[in-house]
Amino acid sequence: MGFDRAAFEAFLETRDEPGWVTDQRRVAFEVYQAKLSDELDPEEWKRVQLRAMQPQQFGIRPKTTLSSGFSTLLEDKATFGGSVVQVDGSCKSSQLDEKLAKQGVLFGDLADLVREHRDLIEPHLMTRAVKSDRDRFSAWHAAFWTGGTVLYVPRRVSISEPLYSLMGLVQAGAADFGHTLVVLEDGAEATLLEETCSLTEDIPGLHVGAIELLVGKDAHLRFVQLQNWNEQTWHIAHQCGRVAANGTLQWTVGGLGSRLSHIHQDVHLDGRGASGEVNGVTFATGKQILSYYTQQTHHAENTRSDLLYKDVLRDRARVIWRGMIRVDKEAQKTDGYQRNDSLMLSHTARVDAIPGLEIEADDVRCTHGATAGQVDAEQVFYCMSRGIKESEAMNMIVEGFFHRVYDRIPVEVVRETLSHAVERKLGLGRSE
Repeated sequence: MGFDRAAFEAFLETRDEPGWVTDQRRVAFEVYQAKLSDELDPEEWKRVQLRAMQPQQFGIRPKTTLSSGFSTLLEDKATFGGSVVQVDGSCKSSQLDEKLAKQGVLFGDLADLVREHRDLIEPHLMTRAVKSDRDRFSAWHAAFWTGGTVLYVPRRVSISEPLYSLMGLVQAGAADFGHTLVVLEDGAEATLLEETCSLTEDIPGLHVGAIELLVGKDAHLRFVQLQNWNEQTWHIAHQCGRVAANGTLQWTVGGLGSRLSHIHQDVHLDGRGASGEVNGVTFATGKQILSYYTQQTHHAENTRSDLLYKDVLRDRARVIWRGMIRVDKEAQKTDGYQRNDSLMLSHTARVDAIPGLEIEADDVRCTHGATAGQVDAEQVFYCMSRGIKESEAMNMIVEGFFHRVYDRIPVEVVRETLSHAVERKLGLGRSE
């Protein structure tokens, strides 16, 4: 248990990995130790309640032999060109269609691929997107990452079938430091669907993760992450996408589970004509706290970003969203948009939505907005007066509220899965 220096040295003894990875870890651990005494950025963290999180209660677990019969949202819903399953930070299974492997595609466990493909992994792993010195959590992750998923797609290779990645927690008190690294070379195309889940509803867990999405020139990536931990799990993650000239990144985030979740999400548009679209669907109930700190940064001219987050809250749940569009001086002709809409199903729910702009260029179009409100009682009454049960009326209203963001998701199985998950969380429990 714990993550002090003795625990770190003991952890290194268990790793079978090349020296460059160990060196990288040692540097990150020293940063982590130094930043433990530093105040977190108040602009990002002042609304996030971390006092109840006790890291010493969690630890990295040895590879488990327990059954991993997860109740997943996506795993059995489509045909995939490959899959990676991580349990308690260790790879349980990994497979890739032979046709894709023959084209040079890599899809597998990060812990294996750092040994087998240093030339492809080292230049990208926490060097261009997520940085280990960002704060104590990114350094913590960089020092202790255990496994995760790598997708590497060579130049001009197009993958038509989606790929699938699962991170699961099985053992009580397990800490997962999973890392997702996606590299699309110029002209490549791929879709990766990722989800997180817990084996049971009552086991406590911790996830301190990172996602790096690196999109080359004229490349196209569709990435989906559905966060569906149980409500005893703490979820802290740094996530970053970088898009080169004329590349596109479409990123969908589903926030359903966890006790407390905080995601730092960056999209950097690095090359002329780069485009990034971010879709967010969040449903918080009970005493859940789901927090997002999003940044869309335009570094080059003629770039476009479009972010839409939709939140539904019930009971005493809280959702926090702090968004920012940044435009560099050189990024003329930028088109940036961000919006957060929140629907509260109870008077005790709370939302904090704060959009922002920082613009240094003088020829741009950037807009932002945020709305929040209660369910219209007249809408519910209207439905009930026509023989519709109150629970069904609420589902119709919530489904309609999410419809705009569903329409922006091109992967049908993701749209259907989110819709079913929302119904279950409303308590309707659609049978499948």
